[in-house]
Amino acid sequence: MFLGLHNSIRAWNFDTKTEYTLGEGSESFGLVYAMVTSDDMLFSGGQDGSILVWKGYNEKLKPFKLAASLKGHTAAVTCLIVGRNRLYSGSTDGTIRVWDLNTLKLLQLLKKEHTDVVRSLIVWEDYLLSCSLDKKIKVWGCTDDEGTIEVVYTHDVKHGAIALCGIHDADKNPVLLCSCNDGCIRQFDLPSFQERGSLYSKDEVRRMEIGPDGLFFTGDALGNLSVWKLAP
Repeated sequence: MFLGLHNSIRAWNFDTKTEYTLGEGSESFGLVYAMVTSDDMLFSGGQDGSILVWKGYNEKLKPFKLAASLKGHTAAVTCLIVGRNRLYSGSTDGTIRVWDLNTLKLLQLLKKEHTDVVRSLIVWEDYLLSCSLDKKIKVWGCTDDEGTIEVVYTHDVKHGAIALCGIHDADKNPVLLCSCNDGCIRQFDLPSFQERGSLYSKDEVRRMEIGPDGLFFTGDALGNLSVWKLAP
């Protein structure tokens, strides 16, 4: 388990019951706002706009070492997601960057689509979905054999969008959950984006995660963790 802090990441290994810290003595990157793992790599998005790549190796005392620092974003990295052998990063600067997982090179810069902070990214089948405080959900799809992506659909919501999560209902139909800064979680059938209902929280939900047996979890700005089950 990883916990993002200021200029460091705290890590716990539950098998060996050990605890260690990443980032001590390395470059200053500010608060860690986003993290995602892929195989033996941990990616962390920093307040300074950098994405640090931590790679696992076999020494017991320091299971991860800093392997690379991906530069390009001009403001804090707010979200990271891995899919289709790519790393996608969203930022306060309103852009999304696409990185190759093997070479760690920038493949594509997606800009001028969101006009505010990119708050959340998810990969759903062959598509990338993004949401922003500009009150828009964007669906991105490949447009050529090179893997170049562009917006294929934009859905407007009434309030700033904060977090996205994909889930299947009892009939195995895909459902998109989108939390907004009015404390509401809106449900959309995919791919039609037909709204199918809303859930309400005491404050804005900043994180959503899928659990077993149709459950999903939400964490809000007040520190509340809620467990939900999607109605049939």
